[in-house]
Amino acid sequence: MATLDLKPDSLAFSLRSAAHAVALVRGGTALPQALTRVQGYADTSGQARGAIQDIAYRAMRGLGRADALVTLLTSRAPEPAALHGLLCCALTLIDRDESDLPAPYEIFTVVNQAVEAASADPAMAHAKGMVNAVLRRFLRERATLLAEVLRQPVAEWNYPGWWIDTMRNAYPQQWQAILHAGNAAPPLILRVNQRRTTPDAYLALLADQQILARQVGPDAIRLERPVPVLQIPGFMEGLVSVQDAAAQLAAPLLDARDGMRVLDACAAPGGKTGHLLERAQLDLIALDSDPRRLKRIEENLQRLQLTARLVAGDAAATDWWDGKPFDRILADVPCTASGILRRHPDIRWLRRKADTAQLAALSSRILDNLWRMLAPDGKLLFVTCSLWPQESEAQAAAFAMRNQAERLPAPGQLLPMATSNEDHDGLFYALFRKPAG
Repeated sequence: MATLDLKPDSLAFSLRSAAHAVALVRGGTALPQALTRVQGYADTSGQARGAIQDIAYRAMRGLGRADALVTLLTSRAPEPAALHGLLCCALTLIDRDESDLPAPYEIFTVVNQAVEAASADPAMAHAKGMVNAVLRRFLRERATLLAEVLRQPVAEWNYPGWWIDTMRNAYPQQWQAILHAGNAAPPLILRVNQRRTTPDAYLALLADQQILARQVGPDAIRLERPVPVLQIPGFMEGLVSVQDAAAQLAAPLLDARDGMRVLDACAAPGGKTGHLLERAQLDLIALDSDPRRLKRIEENLQRLQLTARLVAGDAAATDWWDGKPFDRILADVPCTASGILRRHPDIRWLRRKADTAQLAALSSRILDNLWRMLAPDGKLLFVTCSLWPQESEAQAAAFAMRNQAERLPAPGQLLPMATSNEDHDGLFYALFRKPAG
């Protein structure tokens, strides 16, 4: 992508950058990685990066509808891919009702800045008139156009058709609420490091800085309005970490106590590793197959002033294991991530239906391998952020049968319903004990 003459703090710059990120996602790149590959993204201010990220994430949540509108409003598929991405980003920003407040941008500002973004990009300049015409026609004929495209389930729900069908089959009563929740931005939940402070003391710190928040779990604090991570009071000092309320259930369930030998398998980015170490003095190994991801764990532990042994290795293999059994094992296994779409809305467009069976088979191998490493009377906590039963309850039941594992009480499937009582990610928990004999 050529260097463009746009001010980094302009909406045109943000739209252009988000459009290129959306194009990369269409090519198979996960959105966080796509953003880092957009020219100029890393060099802009934090505020500019935040604007680009916000537009790109909004586009992912509204891509089914935006795609359908682009198809209806153009005679052929816009080229290059970034031009299609620009139209999707702009349509997502202007496709709103009067009640959709607060609006991030004025509607006609979006139109004008989208045209400017196209004009400034050598690959899209030829289509600036088309961008203007498409967006203004949408504004004139919005009701009619939406009535037509919303006949399509993909446009109505903003998910691939196979995803909608799978969700309906798995959760006949809740599927609509789950899909709806997946199109919303997630709440910002903090985990209080109770080695350093208490929820009450931290809430008082927030109140002193006029930040509204409330406690939603034993260690969990929800901010009423999200703020940039580096602006969270006490974050860099290790008082708190960002972690979804459902993910904060893992450490208490595993019940690791002082002196125990513990394995956190598939540990990156280290949220659960940190929580385990906040609760007890442990001989803990954090295992991940990607050495680069281990760096994230190291950074998180340094911020929290905690230590663990970081090991690069495959949880389905044994070449990294020293043969000494573990008292506790946390197995947060690979999955389709269908339960964390609020945080990763691109996943729905990157996954394929066949991924479920492939990832379930991999997770089965990992669980069986880790079970061999568990000491008699030890506990293994199986965690997955999938909503598909093949990766969760069916997996847990088959594992227990294969290994004669005793199943202990655990939450099972948590659904991401975005209600006052269930405003968390869609995780699944199953806890097992290894017979002592």
